Amino acid sequence: MKAAEFVSASLVLVLFVTAFAVGARRLLGVRTGALRTLFTGFVGIGGLAVFSLVMQRPEQRGVLTGVQVGSSLLVAMGFLALSEVVVPSGSARPTVWLRSLRSRVVRSRRYSHISSIVIRHGLRPYLHGRDRRSPGYGSRGDRLARPLRLALEEAGATFVKLGQMLSTRDDLLPPAFVAELSRLQSQVTPAPWPEVAAVLHEAYGRPVAEVFAHFDEVPLAAASVAQVHLARLQCGEPVVVKVQRPGIRQVVERDLDIICRLAGTLEERTHWAASLGMADLAEGFARSMHEELDFRVEAKNLATIGNAWARRPKDPFVRLPSVHEPLSGERVLVLERLPGRPLCSAGALLEDPGLDRAELARGLLANMLRQIMADGTFHADPHQGNVLLLDDGTVGLVDFGSVGRVDSRLRAALLRLIALVRLGNATALCDALLEVVDRPEDLDEQALERAVGRFMALHFAPGSTPDSQVFVALFRMVAAHGLKIPPEIAAVFRALATLEGTLTRISPGFDMVAESQDLVAEQLVGGGAAAARATLGAELAGAVSVLRRLPRRLDRITGALEQGRLFVGVRMFADPRDRQYVRSLVHDVLLTLLGATTGVMGTVLLNVGRGPMVTPAISFCAFLGYHLLLVSAVLILRVLFSVSRPRRQ
Repeated sequence: MKAAEFVSASLVLVLFVTAFAVGARRLLGVRTGALRTLFTGFVGIGGLAVFSLVMQRPEQRGVLTGVQVGSSLLVAMGFLALSEVVVPSGSARPTVWLRSLRSRVVRSRRYSHISSIVIRHGLRPYLHGRDRRSPGYGSRGDRLARPLRLALEEAGATFVKLGQMLSTRDDLLPPAFVAELSRLQSQVTPAPWPEVAAVLHEAYGRPVAEVFAHFDEVPLAAASVAQVHLARLQCGEPVVVKVQRPGIRQVVERDLDIICRLAGTLEERTHWAASLGMADLAEGFARSMHEELDFRVEAKNLATIGNAWARRPKDPFVRLPSVHEPLSGERVLVLERLPGRPLCSAGALLEDPGLDRAELARGLLANMLRQIMADGTFHADPHQGNVLLLDDGTVGLVDFGSVGRVDSRLRAALLRLIALVRLGNATALCDALLEVVDRPEDLDEQALERAVGRFMALHFAPGSTPDSQVFVALFRMVAAHGLKIPPEIAAVFRALATLEGTLTRISPGFDMVAESQDLVAEQLVGGGAAAARATLGAELAGAVSVLRRLPRRLDRITGALEQGRLFVGVRMFADPRDRQYVRSLVHDVLLTLLGATTGVMGTVLLNVGRGPMVTPAISFCAFLGYHLLLVSAVLILRVLFSVSRPRRQ
């Protein structure tokens, strides 16, 4: 008998747990996992036990049983709604959530450290939105630039690299900030050899001595993310080994998360950050840093550029190192060792009388323009440390962790822009510029055209010698008219501005702007004159097709306008997402009205002192009032959950 009672009690328990769990899910309109559903059912059972003790009295004769069950169901719904808001279903497993909590604690400590740096250097008003004026211009901006640089240096390597990236954005930052941030230098102490050896052993699964015949323990160079060592393979071939610094991934990812969150907060609170597009800048910087953390990306970049070069005749001026793929991975990159020295320390090699420095500089420029205009993937940071002067008088490009990518449409627009600069047609140049930048709705085209004319007269007048300041002036002009340069085009201009210093190091007095115009005019970029004629023919064919249809369409439009039959048809809610939004909005409004109405009715009925009695203590009106208030609470909870829960697209 006891066994039968236990089985029946268990069945009743399972029935109630299932009823509360399924009822809460259906009333909230949400799908949850098995574990969350089970917890919801037991919360409902716990609520039922509590309400049975509090509400049930012998004289009530079980009249309020429905209210007790409904209240327990309401408690289960509240638990489920709260758990969905805090940890949405499908967002993370419990173990992942616990790891996320631990990372939040670590991030909070880093936040505190950065906050102390910000306060110490007097930057807090600009980060908290208390001073909504732009911090960049005038004497105030000049005074702020140095504390910002010092704060970035103190915050660590990731923030230093952020400042170095910002120092190249002449289109966004005032000159005082650009000049000050350009002084940022990441002084990095090399990682100890035992730690580097541990990284190599983990990557290869065996000791370093079994992989390389010789490995120089003293690094050739050390940076914030990686350091470079010289080595020799077992076959005797000399190589360069790029090793990721131990533990750097966790540090960089933590700092990138803080930078992106801080940028989003600044964009919401301050006008100056919103005008700079701070969140987009941070996201772009984070993407670039994540690529640098994975050396497979650099190997892929090298392969992409190398494959593009293989389709052309061999370049007599520029070489790329090959990648030893079997020995390369996410944290280690093994490259061919190019015999030579970086330009920044190649003084003796540059003084070789047999070296045609002007021709070498022109060949490097032509190669970079081919990468940009023809290949669409180019070395984004060709400074003197990343360009080697080789023993045979050619140059080698290294460090492809940072590359730029330009699609075919932007390449064509950029090519037209460079060609039109040579022609000096301000109107056509203005049109070409608008194809490259993001155009605002309230643009004053006449003012922009006049500014382009002044720009041409200032930098490209007969007898003038334009230099890299042309790019700075172009950025200023674009920003002054509310235009935004796409990140891809900004990367092109930054690379060219960096390249000018490298070319000047190779050949002092080298006129990069004039040489670029000559190279474009000679069709060295894009496949020569035959490719240019083919492209021109395709564009003319498309234009002729459009022109052939244009008169007929204009005649139809003018005829309809003359007869008063010209109208515009707009289908409201043609997009299914619009219909879904309106449907959900109406649904929430109706539930709110029903919940409010039943709540008012329940309150009124509870205050009615007359009517038939269900029990000696409870009238029929009170009985209905309790149930209506319960229905009202369920409906209001459903609406609140629907409003607070993020909608899935």
